[in-house]
Amino acid sequence: MTLRPSLTAVLVAAGTAIALAACGGTNTPASSPPSTSSAATSTAALKGTVNVFAAASLQESFTALKKQFEAAHPAVTVTPNFGASSALAQQINQGAPADVFASASQANMDQVVQAGGAASSTAFAKNVMEIAVPPANPAAIAGLNDLAKPGVKVALCQSQVPCGSVAAKVFANAKITVTPVSQEADVKAVLTKVQLGEVDAGVVYVTDVKAAGDKVKGIEIAGDVNASTSYPIAALTKAPNLDAAAAFVAYVMSAEGKAVLAAGGFATP
Repeated sequence: MTLRPSLTAVLVAAGTAIALAACGGTNTPASSPPSTSSAATSTAALKGTVNVFAAASLQESFTALKKQFEAAHPAVTVTPNFGASSALAQQINQGAPADVFASASQANMDQVVQAGGAASSTAFAKNVMEIAVPPANPAAIAGLNDLAKPGVKVALCQSQVPCGSVAAKVFANAKITVTPVSQEADVKAVLTKVQLGEVDAGVVYVTDVKAAGDKVKGIEIAGDVNASTSYPIAALTKAPNLDAAAAFVAYVMSAEGKAVLAAGGFATP
């Protein structure tokens, strides 16, 4: 009579095992959550605002990068501040709440690094100069030497601004003297003077001529006298949102970032 309970216990245990097998086995409980990748976790962790101080010539490309980065990181808002690299470097060194600095000149980036604002920087793009004239080209500008002719009204960037210092190198290479009627705070201001017809020509970056479309006409500068500038970028040491700042810098350096910059006319450094 003592065998009947043991047989019953065996049958119950067997039924339980079958039921568990039908539910997918005992090694992976049905309540276990799916695993998440480290990339997904990292993306979810990024949030807040990223203040990006960037050279004026980066406006179009960085506006596109802002949209793409925010799409990839929905909890992050990129707030750009475009201007002359020299002015932006000064603002950062005076304590402006910036997370990222993208300069049109290594010299201006070095000012920030030397002041302790960034540990280092990485070059991500290169730009060269081009002459911009109104679409009708009323002064009949055909080349660089025409800018030195009497009566030709030329707008340049101020000498401390990268587009101004690089233009000065071009004139030195060509052994000409150009006396501007207007010296502007940044390259976009020079371009505006040309678009409004207030000057006969301006010396800007090739990327700015490209971005302006049919609002201006571009005249190439011969390669043997043209000059270039390198664009460095850095996440700042006192960035209020350092994680997102580092992620934005990495995005600019990524294949997606390089594609946007190339489409804007920038060359690789």
